[in-house]
Amino acid sequence: MRKGMIGKKLGMTQVYTETGVLVPVTAIELGPCPVLEVRTKEKNGYSALQLGFGSRKAKNVSKAVIGNLKKANLQDNPPAVIQEIRLDEDPSQEIGSALTADIFAVDEFVDVRGRTKGRGFQGVVKRWRFGGGRASHGGAWVRRSGSIGMCAAPGKVYKGRKMPGHMGNVFRTVENLRVVAVRPEMNLMLVKGAIPGSIGGYVTVMNAVKK
Repeated sequence: MRKGMIGKKLGMTQVYTETGVLVPVTAIELGPCPVLEVRTKEKNGYSALQLGFGSRKAKNVSKAVIGNLKKANLQDNPPAVIQEIRLDEDPSQEIGSALTADIFAVDEFVDVRGRTKGRGFQGVVKRWRFGGGRASHGGAWVRRSGSIGMCAAPGKVYKGRKMPGHMGNVFRTVENLRVVAVRPEMNLMLVKGAIPGSIGGYVTVMNAVKK
């Protein structure tokens, strides 16, 4: 059964296993995530949970969102992030309840989705890992892309060509990360390896699809 929560990246550290093996882990603040809406196949045509995470000032939230939050009695303490988690079957949770990190278990595999760091406008060497030209013997192009088109026919540059441009600041998913530790009392989960985004960025944690 599909399950997921909203969290925040706290940074990377390392832990030791019982056999003394050093494991690099990412700490994620996971939950609590209050349930704001419940979607069912009979009523909505699909199964999902609308979850919240964090908090922000009520004056910075639109009246439409405040009205929706009244169902969960969160109009005075609105969440910073509101997101819908798709499920395979109708959920058993009710509006106003909350999900905590203990829905995941140690040694379980998860997929983590987040927004990558923005790198601004970058050239092809950094953006696409081009080799560039030679740096000696009169090389006129060191960090350039080289030829990008053809002659008179067709006389244009095809769409999709790898060229300089905006890099980063897009959503990416890292799959099959093993859960090293779960600490519900601290709203904390440790996963092996790195996840997208900068420290403090919001992420979505789902159980792995390909495991």
